[in-house]
Amino acid sequence: MHPEIRKDQPGDCPICGMTLVPHGREESTLEQEDSQIRSLFFKFLWSTIFTIPVFLLATLEMMSPHSNLVFGYGDWVQLVFASIVFWGPGFFLTQKGFVSFLRRNLNMYSLIMIGVGSAYLFSVISFFFSGYFPDSLKSHGKVALYFEAASVILTLVILGEFLQARAQRRTGGAIQALLGLSPKTAHLIKDGSEKEIPIEEIRVGDRLRVKPGEKVPIDGVIEEGSSYVEESMLTGEPVPVKREIGDRVFGATINQTGSFVLRADKVGSETALSQIIHMVEEAQRSRAPIQGLADRVAGWLVPVVILIAVITFFSWFFFGPDPSLSYAILNSLSVLIIACPCALGLATPISVMVGVGIGAQNGILIRNAEALEKTEKGTILFTDKTGTLTEGRPGVTDIFPEEEEILRVACSLESRSEHPIAKAIVRKAYESKLQIPELTEFASLTGNGVKGKIGSEEVFIGKKTGWKIATFPKNIEEKENEFLAQGKTVIWVANQEKWLGIIAVTDPIKQTTPKAVSNIQSFGIRIVMLTGDSKVSAEKVGSQIGITEISSELSPEGKRQIVKNAKGPKEVLLVAGDGINDAPALSLADVGIAMGSGTEIAIQSASITLVKGDLLGISKAIQLSKETMKNIRWNLFFSFAYNFLGIPIAAGLLYPFFGILLSPMIAGAAMSLSSFSVVMNALRLRNAKL
Repeated sequence: MHPEIRKDQPGDCPICGMTLVPHGREESTLEQEDSQIRSLFFKFLWSTIFTIPVFLLATLEMMSPHSNLVFGYGDWVQLVFASIVFWGPGFFLTQKGFVSFLRRNLNMYSLIMIGVGSAYLFSVISFFFSGYFPDSLKSHGKVALYFEAASVILTLVILGEFLQARAQRRTGGAIQALLGLSPKTAHLIKDGSEKEIPIEEIRVGDRLRVKPGEKVPIDGVIEEGSSYVEESMLTGEPVPVKREIGDRVFGATINQTGSFVLRADKVGSETALSQIIHMVEEAQRSRAPIQGLADRVAGWLVPVVILIAVITFFSWFFFGPDPSLSYAILNSLSVLIIACPCALGLATPISVMVGVGIGAQNGILIRNAEALEKTEKGTILFTDKTGTLTEGRPGVTDIFPEEEEILRVACSLESRSEHPIAKAIVRKAYESKLQIPELTEFASLTGNGVKGKIGSEEVFIGKKTGWKIATFPKNIEEKENEFLAQGKTVIWVANQEKWLGIIAVTDPIKQTTPKAVSNIQSFGIRIVMLTGDSKVSAEKVGSQIGITEISSELSPEGKRQIVKNAKGPKEVLLVAGDGINDAPALSLADVGIAMGSGTEIAIQSASITLVKGDLLGISKAIQLSKETMKNIRWNLFFSFAYNFLGIPIAAGLLYPFFGILLSPMIAGAAMSLSSFSVVMNALRLRNAKL
């Protein structure tokens, strides 16, 4: 509940008193959680065994107050069995309450200790010193005992703790599933031979063979062969994708038909799977802003409840019917027990844990709970074009004039760039089997292109307006207009004296983009395209997918400025991108969404990362945010309903009108039921269809 609390061993939170959750989901911590659940189960079992006789004796005594139950030793049986429950399986609860007073951090265990402790200690004093009580406080010649209330309440609270621990264990199912994905062995190729080694022995640079049907052992780049690889553990999509020489593959994905050799480049905690697990764990422990409401309510609820219980006691003692002491004790105990804010503390974090886990299983990696909460409130989505709306794997369609020199210069420059268009040009040059000249003094002209030197001659590739030559050959401009009218992206190539020509590139629109755009717009969110591409090319893409608000030919600062200008008190800005030029705008957004296929700096600047790099993932992220926040609001409703409706009833507010009272046992059951309701409601999220 409180992420700032860190300890190097199991224990209780010094603020809320709840059992600390293991940091991580390694096998040892899972065993620790299972051990805790088993311990709570046996505490509940033994508590139930000793509580049932106490409850039955108290019930029979109410029905027949003059009978000598258990050969006249009924009260002794209640004392002994209730003491076993109080000082045995239930003692950890009252101990937590005592510690809360010592630390001056009042919480739900404070109320349990006061309520149960009062019932038990009063009963013990009444049992041994009943002669010191006045006759006016006696019923049928004896002071009432409340051993059954203390025992039943402790048993119900232990049951609630057990159900809560088991449910929290289940919320870690997403991480447990991810941990179970990693293969145990790999086929190492070394010195011309092949041998099987444990996954832990793989080192960066090792060559590994992956056979059909096997899991990819580690992150790396394919050096030999090709295959279709199912990457559902990363993307949430079960359709296999083709991977060839030069393509990256990720550990725990599943090789389908072919065989290939990869060279490992990331091992241990650096792999994509390890990074996903780490991000999910961190997000599950983060706090959503809406939890501040629960914290504030819980902060003043405990002292207010204690005050209400005191007022209830004296009101019934002085103005209630006989026996007034019994009514006073029972009703004040009911107030203390039903007001325990355990459900209030669980309401937000347990839904966040489930929601973040569902996101990970669908290729949506959420950095923190704040991003999960804000996404549903989005009003404008600013999105990049290349790699976000389009495939991000463009191909060269035209070179004008058709001279090999243009492609050689372009490949020499673009071989240093990671941009999708750069990769398309390099791929075209290698397919044409050209001799690529050596480049020196490479430099990036952010938002305009790149430059360098081939020999002593300076060369450039990029935007028409990004180079120092201000005059343009008429025939090349005419060809540019022709390519732009076809929706192609045009790249200009020059040396230090003249424009050499242009290269036309087409990046197909992703098949899922039109559906994703429609889904996002159905949420009432405006979509604005921000791109460094030409106006004609951008508008062509926009008309095909249903986006009418388009800003083109933008520099990174231009994108950032548009996002900055859109900020307002009623606007929540979502920004999606995949490149270095998107990072400034992503960092300025209320929620930055990075495509997993993009650059590291874009991913680091974002609050949400879509592993597949698909606009449909944004639609799913928005839907997940809405489902999670709706779930949290229902949880808060359950918490407030049990607390704020139950307290007046427990205090006896309805007694003068309807004769209704709430016994401490029923109050204890209601308190446990509130936690159970919250946990079960949170687990319903796992059925959400994104």
